[in-house]
Amino acid sequence: MSVEGCEKSETGRRSRFHEALARSLARRGLSFEAFCPAGDTLTRRVLEEYGAMFVAEGVRLPPACVFETEEAVERFQREAGWRAEVIHGSPIELQPPAMAALLRACAEAEEAGQSLTPRGGSEAGRRSFADSLRLWRSRCEPALEHWCAAGRLEGREAERLRALPVREQAAAVLELERGGIFFSKDFKKSILQSVAAPGASQHLAMLAFDVTEYGDVRVQELLARHGWFQTVLSDLPHFTYLGLEEHELPSRGLSRVEAGGQTFWVPDMESRQ
Repeated sequence: MSVEGCEKSETGRRSRFHEALARSLARRGLSFEAFCPAGDTLTRRVLEEYGAMFVAEGVRLPPACVFETEEAVERFQREAGWRAEVIHGSPIELQPPAMAALLRACAEAEEAGQSLTPRGGSEAGRRSFADSLRLWRSRCEPALEHWCAAGRLEGREAERLRALPVREQAAAVLELERGGIFFSKDFKKSILQSVAAPGASQHLAMLAFDVTEYGDVRVQELLARHGWFQTVLSDLPHFTYLGLEEHELPSRGLSRVEAGGQTFWVPDMESRQ
């Protein structure tokens, strides 16, 4: 299988993460080109920000980097299946292996007098495409109004952006951000560091869980023992089920990053020959 495309830098080198991802896709019989089209800015950014999930083990993984429609998400979730449990009063749904691991972590936490509390209620687990679209619009719409008021965007351009299909809109927003017109909640950083693009959230794959006690090192270490890791630098409460032990993560193209007293495992985009 060819691994040409977005895994190469301008110098023609391949990143450690993209090599690991190519191997993972090959085992699933998927084409790298279809999963990560060359020149696709949205796909490239999604892999950089949220890509750790795609090298997880023992679970069903999405057939594409970004789900295009509600129907695609529903089909994936139906085929993957999910397990529902009430955790600290909130109904949470995750893929069965992820839920089993989380329940083991919850039991260990309880024995130690700790808690793993869902942050945001049921939205801490499985979400729908409509959920991801709603969250995207909660950042996109205020940003359009802000930049129009600031004179950086014309009203006609804002209306054109609002009318674009979701995927084209996401690509257009990222292009505007290259010029400093940011769409995060504070208008100072990329929207992808504030909310996932529609169809890109790890919650759609039912492999993400948001934890209230995310800043507690004991909680981080406990979850890691059960295959749950922080993988999104811009989303502190967010943990991803990878189904791996920590010592296995570098071989999956992930790099350990310390930030704000917390440990993240993110795609290693360092290029090599």
